[in-house]
Amino acid sequence: MRFEVVTLFPELFEVLNHGLLGKAREAGRVDVHTITPRRFTTDRHRTVDDAPYGGGSGMVLMPGPIAEALDHLDEAREGRVSHRVLLTPQGERFTQAHARRFSELDSLTLVCGRYEGFDERIRPLVDEEVSLGDFVLLGGEVAALAVLEATARLLPGVLGNEASAADESHAEGLLEYPQYTRPEEFRGETVPEILRSGNHGAIARWRRKESLRRTLERRPDLLESADLSDEDRAILEEIDAER
Repeated sequence: MRFEVVTLFPELFEVLNHGLLGKAREAGRVDVHTITPRRFTTDRHRTVDDAPYGGGSGMVLMPGPIAEALDHLDEAREGRVSHRVLLTPQGERFTQAHARRFSELDSLTLVCGRYEGFDERIRPLVDEEVSLGDFVLLGGEVAALAVLEATARLLPGVLGNEASAADESHAEGLLEYPQYTRPEEFRGETVPEILRSGNHGAIARWRRKESLRRTLERRPDLLESADLSDEDRAILEEIDAER
């Protein structure tokens, strides 16, 4: 899958050369291209921002350099379409559902903001806007990295173990069950006996129950949209009776 990032700081994306994503890039499963709008400026200072009309604090990103960067990427793809996403606090909150949808695309273009924000005329150039949450960052690069990683890890062969992506928090709309490894006892806390029993059916049910319990306790809002089976609902009744 091809990822394109429009950013004033392409060096921030060098982190993608490491870890599993670095290996995925080497294997050709993930292709990342960064481009800076400064390439498409005409003044000697390579200016990409200016004061807002109507007054106010901060600087606003000019539409021209970003539009030309997007045009350049279109030309480089030779007619292939890329889904354009603007990273902005005003966007729809990014979720695992977005990551799954993005992972089915051939190409994803992430447009990062900086300073006070974007000129409004940039918005019609993208297909959608997303946000990491109700807080403000210095720019869109951290958000773009999060979206890119959440999407890329769902691609075949990136994780190595496909079950890892299926089992983790939010993969099915629920939080993940508690995990344990060696040692068996640590500072008075012992690994639950059922996980040491070798009974795979009982272990699977325990994990499902604990996943439902943790979601109910920490993110009950997720249960409203989760695809719950009749057994899941019965387990939730068990949990409620135990409280």
